[in-house]
Amino acid sequence: MNRKTLIATAVTAALAVPAYTQANDLNFDFYGSARIAVENVRPDNQDENDGGLDSYSGFRDAYSRIGFNADYPLAEGLTLIGQLELPIDIANKAVQDPWDQEQDVRVAQIGVQGDMGTLLYGQMWMPYYNAISFPVDMFSSYYSGFATFTTFREKDSISYYSPDMNGLSFAFAWSEENGLNGDDRVQLTGSYAFGDTIVSVGMDDFRGDDNTTLAGISIAHTMGDLYLGAKYERFYSDADSGYGEDGDTAMNVYAGYTMGQNTFKVMVAEVKEFGETVVHLGYDYQFNNDLKFFAEYYREQTTAAITDKREGRGVFPAEAKGGQVFTAGMRYDF
Repeated sequence: MNRKTLIATAVTAALAVPAYTQANDLNFDFYGSARIAVENVRPDNQDENDGGLDSYSGFRDAYSRIGFNADYPLAEGLTLIGQLELPIDIANKAVQDPWDQEQDVRVAQIGVQGDMGTLLYGQMWMPYYNAISFPVDMFSSYYSGFATFTTFREKDSISYYSPDMNGLSFAFAWSEENGLNGDDRVQLTGSYAFGDTIVSVGMDDFRGDDNTTLAGISIAHTMGDLYLGAKYERFYSDADSGYGEDGDTAMNVYAGYTMGQNTFKVMVAEVKEFGETVVHLGYDYQFNNDLKFFAEYYREQTTAAITDKREGRGVFPAEAKGGQVFTAGMRYDF
């Protein structure tokens, strides 16, 4: 489905809401989020003759999006659900993800939800990210979420989330040709919630020529206004170099403290082959329910998130060798 078809589908659905809701109990919830920031990027290696990248200042989208959720009751305890969400790159005035600029859809999924859990098909957030990476992915800028080995969303996927069973839950996903070397990808997670703490374990099987599997564990704990999160990931594979090398690890520790409308954030991570030592500091000011202002400092030892001005994945010089970013912006939800 191309970009124009997706937009036309969303517009048609919007116009059809009143009639459908009245006749068939089909409910739509439309939403959007505009997120834009100004940034100053200072790579460690600024020698273009050595493959470096110049310092620059400019605007950067922070994952703006627009979409809708829909639900329709099929029977008692069973509901048909769907979601379509498009990325809006405000800085580049385009329908695209600011990081993966070839992606013009964030979420496009349909499924059923009931007493036995939730079954989904399409392009979706993956269970491993939700259980293992999300507990430390709490920042507001473009630079949030890079300190992990897994992917956020994948197309051509089927996932199942179990209901809560006295604090215990699990999830499974199969993703066609989204592993390594064109193989299918399989994920499995389990979580246990007790009091204000959630502990999760997960497996992300990339398969491929090197039989690559990522295993992870995370913990999230809330103490009043203080939130603490941590995760540990490790690759098991036949590879002895590059991405997915056997024994490579990613470790993150995050803390966030909310005081009234103010939230202070700090994360320290060590991600082999992708950023190495990462320090991320942030401040959010929640002006009202819809509007938030943020300011952040991001520092990576080797190149992971830092890229050229308003560009994304795959365009940064391999020898940029990390650097630091100062960024400040706003988020408006509607």
